[in-house]
Amino acid sequence: MRALVGCALLALAGTASALDINQASAAELDSIRGIGPGLSTPMLAERAKAPFKDWADLIARTKGMGPGNAARFSAQGLTVNGQPYARPPVAAASAASAAP
Repeated sequence: MRALVGCALLALAGTASALDINQASAAELDSIRGIGPGLSTPMLAERAKAPFKDWADLIARTKGMGPGNAARFSAQGLTVNGQPYARPPVAAASAASAAP
């Protein structure tokens, strides 16, 4: 019942409050537009193995989670250890792809 009330409050609040992936329930994750059981279930399964260190860890360990989804979910209030998603600098991404 508490999760249902929390989910309703989160929906009413919109994106006003942050929701940390390492603390969120399935209902809270499912309340974020674009996250449903198909994505929240693997997120929670991976989190059960070990908390997510950062966004890169979340993206690497969760199938279906990429930079685009990370940016969208972060814009709705999802955080990893209290941190919003920040795209990697273009120079760093270019250097990584040019490495042998």
